Order: sequence, then C-alpha cells, then structure tokens
Amino acid sequence: MDALALEAKGNKADAPAAAPTKRPKQPKKAKRIVYFELEILHAKTKEKLLLLDKVEPTSTILDIKSMFHKSNPQWYPARQSLCLDPKGRSLKDEDILQTLPVGTTATFYFRDLGAQLSWGTVFLAECVGPLVIYLLFYFRLPFIYAPRYDFTTPKQWVVHLACICHSFHYVKRILETMFVHRFSTGTMPLRNIFKNCSYYWFFAAWMAYYINHPLYTPPSSKVKKIPYPSKNPFTWIFWVVSCPNYTYECGSWVGFTVMTQCVPVAFFTIVGFIQMAIWARGKHRSYLKEFPHYPTLRSSILPFIL
Repeated sequence: MDALALEAKGNKADAPAAAPTKRPKQPKKAKRIVYFELEILHAKTKEKLLLLDKVEPTSTILDIKSMFHKSNPQWYPARQSLCLDPKGRSLKDEDILQTLPVGTTATFYFRDLGAQLSWGTVFLAECVGPLVIYLLFYFRLPFIYAPRYDFTTPKQWVVHLACICHSFHYVKRILETMFVHRFSTGTMPLRNIFKNCSYYWFFAAWMAYYINHPLYTPPSSKVKKIPYPSKNPFTWIFWVVSCPNYTYECGSWVGFTVMTQCVPVAFFTIVGFIQMAIWARGKHRSYLKEFPHYPTLRSSILPFIL
C-alpha cells in the first residue's frame, strides 16, 4: 500500500500545473480633447467680431482665419492679420493653436490688411510693363516723336543692342517669375502694385525715350584721362588704386568664400585674384607711362600693397 501511495503521489507531482486564467482586457479610455474658446476682437476698436467655441488644439491660424471668413465673407484669409496683441506682430498661417502662449480661453486681435494680390501677379505686371513700353519707343510708334519719324528704324548699332539687352532682362524675369520663383508669402497689398509698377514703368519710358530718340548719338569721345573720384562713394577708392573694378570683384569673391566656406570657391577666388592682379598691374604701368603726373599714392589692385 505504501508503494502504491508513493507512486500515485509521484505521478501527481509530475502532472503539469493548470494554466492561469486570463483576465479580460480593460477597454482603453478615450483621450480627452481639451478644446479652445477663442474671442476675436478688432485691433483698433476692440469690437467683438466673433466667438469661436470648441476649436481643436491642432487647428492652425489659417484654419481660424477660414472660420472667421465664414462669419465675415468680406475678409478672406489673405486679407486677415491675427495677432495676440493689438500692436503685436501677425501670426503665421502655419502656427498651431496649442503651441501658442495662450490658455484654453484666448483672445486674438484682427487687423484688415486691405485688398490683396498674389506676388506672381505683381511681379508679372512689374516686368511686362517695361518690356512693352520700351518696345513702343524702339519701334517709334506714332505720337511719341515727330510724325516723320513714325515707324522708322534707329541707325546706331548701340540702340539695337540696348533694346536686345533690355528685352532679354525682362523676358528672363518673367520666365523666372512663372517657373522658378517661390514666394514665402502668397499675397501683398493691392496698393503696392501701383507703387512698384510706377517705378518700373516710368523709368522704362524715360530711358527708352532718350535711347531711341531720332537725334540720339552714342558717345564718341576717345580722349583718355586720369580717372578721379567723384561724388559717388564707390569711386572714392580711386584715391588708392588704379583698377577699383578688380578690387571690388576680388572683395566680393572673398566675401562669397567666407560665406560658403567651400574649398573650390576659395581656389577660384585665389586663381581669379592672380589673374586680375596681372591685368591690374599692366594697366597701372600703362597709366604711369601715359600720364607723367599720375598720382603716386595709387597701387594697382590692393591699396598700399600691390
């Protein structure tokens, strides 16, 4: 009996333990969203314009502008400026509500930016105008010069070259505006188009009138004179160097090298300086031979050095 009892006890010990019962998973509690309540006041009059309730914390300023636009159709988002202080800076459209230094109950101040135009439209108006205006003078359309000059062709080659250069410049800018430039802000005030276009259009007409005038003659004086500084501050370097154009170019490339800190740029700057120094020294020597009273204080390219 004892042997049987021990064997039964051993078999019971060898038997696998019962698996623990699994408790049912508790359902996850839904995250509680803390909504914002926004009050929008007019920055000047402090008049209450809108109260927005239950605004999601992930909303952007552009989203808030769109909500404001629904209640005030006359102020589309591009025309709105929202800020946290009546005289503060405008908030960016991509700013997120929950990252701003405000509580769940916040006040925004509205400013009307006025009618807006896209930057692309303004740039095209700035460039197309001068291009067309200049060509009107170049082709000498009626009512510009005397009737006997209508539709006549300028004789001087420099007039044709000037037209090509001027047209190429503005055609390039038009193509860049259409296919290259990306503007950080989408719009600008409508009044700016009148200011910007007046500048470009007026000067294009002024230049074109004289360059394409039937009595225009290109400069033909070939008398060599010692260059001296004038009222233009960029010419004051003539006091110490003979070839300031090379000095300025070398300086710009040195600045570009420091800005980029790129080895190929540094090599380009060094090689360019060597070549320009050779040209400058040759020109400086010719000045000394041609003009007996040439200023002795001047160097060729580097003041007091080279």
